[in-house]
Amino acid sequence: MAATRNAHARWVGDLPTGAGQVTLDSSELGTYDVTWKARTEASEGKTSPEELIAAAHSSCFAMAFSNELSSAGHAAEYVNTSAAVTFVPGTGITGSHLTLVAKIPGISRDEFDAIANGAKTGCPVSGALAAINITLEATLEA
Repeated sequence: MAATRNAHARWVGDLPTGAGQVTLDSSELGTYDVTWKARTEASEGKTSPEELIAAAHSSCFAMAFSNELSSAGHAAEYVNTSAAVTFVPGTGITGSHLTLVAKIPGISRDEFDAIANGAKTGCPVSGALAAINITLEATLEA
């Protein structure tokens, strides 16, 4: 079954000095301030498109990894993921670096790496970001 999620943004002013807000409509979780400065310098309590993409990528990757893991017959004690999305003014979004730290009893390092790489490739957000470099650092804790 297809699902569509919605958000909207409002911007006032020019790019360098203007400001806006993005609202998460589907979840109704809130409205967040955005500025060019938050995108290219310190966030100062505001968000950016890249931070929102990082949230989407890290959560999608966590879901894909957990699904692949259970399909292979493993249960994790924990799975922690993060994504760092890089934006270069004048160039655009250049990459997303995924970090995975997990504790999974009874899994080999080779199988862990294979599942992590499969999740990186199979995550739908990774597919949407195929035009950029996606890297993965995966740590299996004892």
